[in-house]
Amino acid sequence: MPTRLTENNFECRVSSVLNRNVQSYGKMYMFDNCSETCWNSDAGSPQWVLVTFEEECGLSSFEVEFQGGFAGKNCRIEAGNDKKELAFVETFYPEDKNKPQRFDLKNRIRAKVFKFVFDESYDFFGRIIIYDLSLYS
Repeated sequence: MPTRLTENNFECRVSSVLNRNVQSYGKMYMFDNCSETCWNSDAGSPQWVLVTFEEECGLSSFEVEFQGGFAGKNCRIEAGNDKKELAFVETFYPEDKNKPQRFDLKNRIRAKVFKFVFDESYDFFGRIIIYDLSLYS
């Protein structure tokens, strides 16, 4: 059974925050287990979420809950031990819906840094809205 990796041992960066309003739409809201809060990117593509762990860990799957109309399209995950040297892992294709979507990786990956890249969005302006992002070992 996969174990959820907790935010206690990683830090997160994002490509942008809507109107730079971190208090209302910051990255921390993807990990607070509250269905009322979310990360909301600004307009433009691509958008991304970068998760960096203190030590190398394994990732076998992840779950993401988007706001319908603001889900990622043509997405990919990259990984490595240095955020400046990430390698492509695989693509994933979320549906445009408000429910948690789980993605099992073809092969479990070991790395310190995982980058979720949303090359496009269902939103005309390229915005991404994520209520929850969970990573599993």
